[in-house]
Parts: sequence; C-alpha cells; structure tokens
Amino acid sequence: MAQLMQPGNLQLCNRLFLLNLASVYTTGFECPSTDRIIPELRFMMHSVRDIYTAGNQSFPATPMPERYRSLYDRALAFVDAQNPDYKKFDHFVFIRDYVNPLFAINQQLLIEYRVVSRNYNDYTLSNTANSIFDKQLYAAQNTKGVYSLVEDPQALEELRALGKSLFYDPMLSGNNRRACASCHKPEQYFTDTTVATAPAFDGSHRLPRNTPSLINVVYNHLLMLDGRHFSLHAQGKDVMTTGTEMGGIDTNLLQKTLSCKEYRKGFKRLLKFTPEEPDITLAHIVSAITYYYGSFSNYYSPFDDAMNHNQHLSREAVHGFNLFMSKAKCGTCHYVPQFNGVPAPYISSEFEVVGTPADTAYTRLSTDRGRYMVNPVSEMDGAFRVTTVRNAAHTKPYMHNGVFTTLEQVIAFYEEGGGAGKKLNVPNQTLAHDKLKLTPGEQKDLIAFIQTLDERIIFDTPPTQLPTSTIGELNKRKPGGEY
Repeated sequence: MAQLMQPGNLQLCNRLFLLNLASVYTTGFECPSTDRIIPELRFMMHSVRDIYTAGNQSFPATPMPERYRSLYDRALAFVDAQNPDYKKFDHFVFIRDYVNPLFAINQQLLIEYRVVSRNYNDYTLSNTANSIFDKQLYAAQNTKGVYSLVEDPQALEELRALGKSLFYDPMLSGNNRRACASCHKPEQYFTDTTVATAPAFDGSHRLPRNTPSLINVVYNHLLMLDGRHFSLHAQGKDVMTTGTEMGGIDTNLLQKTLSCKEYRKGFKRLLKFTPEEPDITLAHIVSAITYYYGSFSNYYSPFDDAMNHNQHLSREAVHGFNLFMSKAKCGTCHYVPQFNGVPAPYISSEFEVVGTPADTAYTRLSTDRGRYMVNPVSEMDGAFRVTTVRNAAHTKPYMHNGVFTTLEQVIAFYEEGGGAGKKLNVPNQTLAHDKLKLTPGEQKDLIAFIQTLDERIIFDTPPTQLPTSTIGELNKRKPGGEY
C-alpha cells in the first residue's frame, strides 16, 4: 500500500489504462456480453475521471494537468455520444483523436515528473515513445545479443554488415548449401511465399510448418510458432544446428566462419565490445545475424501514419479497422499496436486454438499439436502463437501449415467459426464457433484495412559474392544457398 501512495504511480497506472483503452476495452476481450461493452466503457472512463480528481488532491506536486483533463473530458463526450452497439463504435477516431494524444501527454508527464517504477512490468515500455504506434514503444527481444551494450554507430554498422553477409552464407549449414535466406527470402518479406512449407535439410522432404516472416519478430516474447524459444539467439542457434533445418554442428560452424579472413577480422575488431566473451563464439555470429534482420522491424505503414500524423485513410480501410476491432473479433487476439498476440503491458505472447484444417476441403484437422509439444497440457493441444497481421498482404501462405494462400480464404475460415465451425472435432478451440456474419462488402473492407498495415520497408540488395575461405571447398558456395 505504501508503494501505491508514491507520487508518479498515478501516471504509471494511467499508462496501462490508456494502452488497454486502445487495445482491449472496446473489443469485447474482457466483456463477453457485447451489448455491455460500450456501457461498461462509459462507466469505467467516468470512474477514472474521478480518480484523476482524487489523485490531484493527493499528489498536488505531480498532478494530471489541465491539458490532459480537458482532452480526457472531450474523449468522455465522444464516448457518451457513440452508439451503444460496439459494432458501430468508431474505434479509429477514438484511438487517433483521443487515446493516442492522451498517451503522449502521459508519457511527457513521466519524464517531467522523473517517475521511476519499482515494477518490472514497466521496464518493457519506453518512456520516450510519444505514440502507441511508435515502433520503440516496447521491445520483446534484444537483437544485439552479446553486443547488447554497443552504442557506437560505426561498430553497429560493421556488425550489421557481418550479419548481412552471414544471413546469405550457406556455410552456416551442414552441407554448405543452405542459408538463412534459403527460407527467409528478404525480397518476400523474409518468408517464402512460393511454398506451403520449406524443403527440409535433406532436400526431399518438407518441414512441417510454414516459414514465418522475420519482420517484427522482435515484438514477440516467445519465438517459433510453438513458443519454444525465449530469445532470437537461442532460436537462431537451434535452426542452424537442427538436423531437419540447417543441419550444422556448433564447432564446425565456428571453424568455417573463422576460415574466412573477412569474418575473422571483423569479429576480432568487435571483441573489445564483449569483454565477458574474450574469444569469438557462435554467439557472436548469431548476434550479428539477428542484429541484421532485426533492423527491418523499424518501418512504418500507412495506418501508423494515420495514427501518428493524421494522414488520410480511405473510408473502406477505416471501416475495416472498426470491423477488425468489433464484429470481426480480430482485435481480441491481434492486439494494437503490433496486431500480434502480445497484449498490454507487452510482457507475454499468447497462443490460440483455431482448428486449422489439413486441407482447404476441411476433410480433417491438422495433426500438428503445436504448443502442446512444449507445454503438454490439454488446453495447448493444437495451439499456436498469434502472429502479426502487419504485412500480411505480402506473407502468404497463411496458418502454421500454409494451408491458405489468400486473405480471402483466411477471412472465410474465421467467418465460419474456425475448424469447429466447419464441423471438425476441436474440443478445446479458443476461437468462437459461431459465424461472424460479415457481409461480402465488410470482408473487402477488412482486407482494405489489413493492406494499410503494409510497411514501407527498404530491402537490401543481396550480396553478389561471399568472403573467401581457406577451406577450398567452401569457395564454391552460393549467396543465399541452393535450396
């Protein structure tokens, strides 16, 4: 109780309130009775207004200032004037004109009042991000790895250059024919849009799961579709050394990398930044790669521009966003602002069971048990991590097995209530079984919104050649691998 009475805690709690106001309170996530969503929103917001008044009386040195309270009152008037049907609520205007500007003021107050939190949950959030749609709002992953303390721009540029070359270098596989870029093709948004699932290491079989995009992966706390890894570096090492994927061996991968003068000199120059790791290790190599592809998560979309800079969006896209947050029920799993499965305060990744079929005829359920193989409880049988909707227009095929090839198919799947809605046996499905009843026009508008999440990413040109090795056979390798 003593900690709750500290100055500044009102602003810390208020930040979480505003983040949830933007992402869950209007979607039905916490209110299963949809006819109560807007009435409860009104009641809650009016009650919070009373908290501000009491807070200012208790902490006059760190008040919610007039500019904040005036805007909040206008937000209250907006909500009070809205139709009580949450399907008709204007989520877009509510977030753009009220919640996001309120968040900006609250962030400024945290700096102005020099607020320091004792709650670790607050440390995933940036105090300097003045928009909910700032890509620096939170970070779930550290892309620098063993170079986490490096801030020198030149050193980071050298690290990125090493990472880029290694990303395309098949020497990091067991047969020197398979690179990270073999499956995560940069020109295809770091996924592979040409196949349902990528070839396995042996070249004759297929991997069981679709290649996920690496863009915006830094905003997930758990990685891989089953959430088996906590860090990008554990994931990267696992992929390199797993027999079905890249088939490498730790010591061999390091030996091959250091056989290239360019790599060896580059990593030696950077050793001064990792005094706790005096010798070059595989961790240095993986860290360079994650830093390279992590840089592609910093780009913005037209939807971000609408929220951050009041840029125009089409009527269809705005309607699509409002559908996303209400009738289509997308927002109850794909949370603002990353539209992935990480809800505020952005400290965990969520999994859902939607009943993905093995084929588009819905003859049977996918046999992949997903999260259950990591956390063997019945609730997780067939559960997969909720991925981002950002750039979805460019990252087909969809679902863990790549069963759908168009956004229209995906929306039709959810329209029918997932696998259970299509009469498949999914006793633990977390997705509602009933139809969404979206009209053809509403489905088109939903896609129009999803397309506004296409980020304006500037992709690198792939290297035309790789560093020369003292191991003769390695000099036959091709940038990007062979398959």
